[in-house]
Amino acid sequence: MNIEVPTLVLGAVAAAFGLFSVGLAALIGPRRYNRAKLEPYECGIEPTPHAVAGGPENAAGQRFPVKYYLTAMLFIIFDIEIVFLYPWAVHFDSLGVFGLVAMALFIFNVSVAYAYEWKRGGLSWD
Repeated sequence: MNIEVPTLVLGAVAAAFGLFSVGLAALIGPRRYNRAKLEPYECGIEPTPHAVAGGPENAAGQRFPVKYYLTAMLFIIFDIEIVFLYPWAVHFDSLGVFGLVAMALFIFNVSVAYAYEWKRGGLSWD
């Protein structure tokens, strides 16, 4: 038997389960739509009918708060940290002391950034 066959079978089962779940939800799910459900979700910010075209004095639209973008950037930074930690954890034995020191420096750098953001209030949801 080929070594890729179990992986292909698992992928096919996962795809079939996903398609079956979506199809079943479309068939038996509720169909009571209202105005609120049909509006686009804007991350907790009320959607505006027009784009901002003149500055803060324009009543047709609002600017997104900077807090929205800062939260998104913090998520990306700390998400990338996890991406680097997984391969290190898998090959921890083969990396030796060099890998341990390199990861300790990396975690120290990320911890300094985390402490800085915490001190500046970037993690408060007010």
